[in-house]
Amino acid sequence: MRREEIFNKCYEHKHALIFAAGIATAIIGKKALESKTVKNAATRGMATVISAKKDAEECFQDMKENAEEIVVDAHKEDKKEIYVESKE
Repeated sequence: MRREEIFNKCYEHKHALIFAAGIATAIIGKKALESKTVKNAATRGMATVISAKKDAEECFQDMKENAEEIVVDAHKEDKKEIYVESKE
C-alpha cells in the first residue's frame, strides 16, 4: 500500500482511531500515576510548595513587623517636632 492509501483508510476511520488513542492514553496514564516514582515526585513537589508557603508567610510577617516599627518611629519623630515647636 502506498502512503496515500493508508492515510485515506485512517481518515475514513478517524473516530475509531481517536477512541483507541483515548483508551491507550487512559491506560498509560493510570499506570504512570500508580507508579512509585510519580508518587514520590508528587510528594516532594507538595513538600516544596508547603515549605515555600511557610517561608513566604515568615517573610511577610517580618515585613509587617518592620513596617509597624517604622510607623511607630515616625509617630515619635512627629511628637518630638511638635514638642520642640511648642517650646519655641
